[in-house]
Amino acid sequence: MARGGAAETSSVARALALLAAFRPRDRELTAAELARRSGLARSTAYRLAGELAGLGMLEQTLGGRFRLGMKLFELGQLALYQQGLRESASSFLADLSNATRQTSHLAVLDGFEVVYLDIIRPSSSPRLRSRIGGRLPATVTGVGKAILAFSPPELVDQVLSAGLPSLTSNSITDEQRLRAELAKVRRSGLAFDHQEQAVGTSCCAAPVFGSGKKVVGAVSVSGHTSSIRLDLVSAAVQSAAAGISRVQGAGNWYISP
Repeated sequence: MARGGAAETSSVARALALLAAFRPRDRELTAAELARRSGLARSTAYRLAGELAGLGMLEQTLGGRFRLGMKLFELGQLALYQQGLRESASSFLADLSNATRQTSHLAVLDGFEVVYLDIIRPSSSPRLRSRIGGRLPATVTGVGKAILAFSPPELVDQVLSAGLPSLTSNSITDEQRLRAELAKVRRSGLAFDHQEQAVGTSCCAAPVFGSGKKVVGAVSVSGHTSSIRLDLVSAAVQSAAAGISRVQGAGNWYISP
């Protein structure tokens, strides 16, 4: 029984390695590409890809290439909604985007990165680099700093000790400077990204709390630096975060700047 369990775990790990071979811009991959990226033998990669296609996790094209299947998409969406946060934040994000005419985001912390659970983009707003399911280093984003500012000190220490990535010349790479900024966020309830994750993009964010006043995520408004007034959108961002927090059971957490 023990040997069977180990083999089963190994098979699951290989299948996950195959799925993880896909990158954000990949639409289709050949069996050879899957094998190379996953580190599996080509025959093993092709066999597992066929099994995953039979389960709907992958789809095989007429040309023999593979792409992510609809079943995987459905499970991913279900996982997001099961967290409850995205569902309860949906109307607040839409209102926030309508009020500011900018792109609104909902994000959570996963390790040292933020993951975007939902994004609302008005038809007139410029395209940004963020995408649903996308990741960015927490320390270069408004949502990341909003979450870190209210996270346990030991978690902040871990994030900072892992190194501060520099995506632009404006990214904060000095630990003491970032700690000072997080302290400012704790006082005001607002976090900002001044072209730190992408040149020409600025952001205003606020934390979202759950029961026990534990930070569970953050919302933000982002836009081109030339067209967004962070001082004018900050009240709307904080109001949206407060509304989501109330739904999440945090009560009235609002922090006046």
